[in-house]
Amino acid sequence: MKKKISYVDLRFFAHATEDSDKVLTAAKNILPSKYVEKISFSKSNLKGEYGNPIILFRARIREPEIAELLLHNISLNLPLIDKEELSQYLNLYSDGGSLYIRLNKQEAFKGRFKFSQADPIRIHVRFRASKIEEIREICRAIGLLP
Repeated sequence: MKKKISYVDLRFFAHATEDSDKVLTAAKNILPSKYVEKISFSKSNLKGEYGNPIILFRARIREPEIAELLLHNISLNLPLIDKEELSQYLNLYSDGGSLYIRLNKQEAFKGRFKFSQADPIRIHVRFRASKIEEIREICRAIGLLP
């Protein structure tokens, strides 16, 4: 089977007003359950505009099976309205072989997935394909598109 995904990057912030363990749990909730322990997040300590502490979490998933299962897991839990939005505006969510998805941290903590622009879990999917039609077909096969 030909590998369709090069890697998936996850990035998100834990602000001073948030419990960093809960934010990390929210991100782990989107991962395939049998691989949660295999994925490690790096932490960078940053400072906000007013000197408040911010933690940047990052992980890169290079294993094709885990990357596809992650996207499949998202597709199983993503509301149809978000899938339809992604389908309609795929050209705005993608660029040169990459797909950019943002999920709501609070909803992810509760085990629900929903698109969000405000302080999200950022997911960058790098495909082995670069044409929008190929990306559309891969996303449809995984279940991200209706």
